[in-house]
Amino acid sequence: MELRHLRYFVVLAEELHFTRAAERLNISPPTLTVQIQEIERTLSAQLLNRTKRSVTLTSAGEVFLSEARRVLKQFATAENAGRRAGRGELGRIEIGY
Repeated sequence: MELRHLRYFVVLAEELHFTRAAERLNISPPTLTVQIQEIERTLSAQLLNRTKRSVTLTSAGEVFLSEARRVLKQFATAENAGRRAGRGELGRIEIGY
């Protein structure tokens, strides 16, 4: 799984609508659908309840959303620290897990 998968899932969870989420991500709805299915296959878990009219998160989806947000936030922090260190603003990089 890649960071883009986490981003895709978080945006879809925020929108609860494939077309709107795909528009925010600048990808096509079918591409988003395939990526979400790939996540579910990787995790062997259904993250979404889908009907023709709505998308909701399953309990597994709620847990995954929380963790995906945490990972994305940590990645942004690490990325920022790396940039600052590269500019000489930080003496060392610490990454907590």
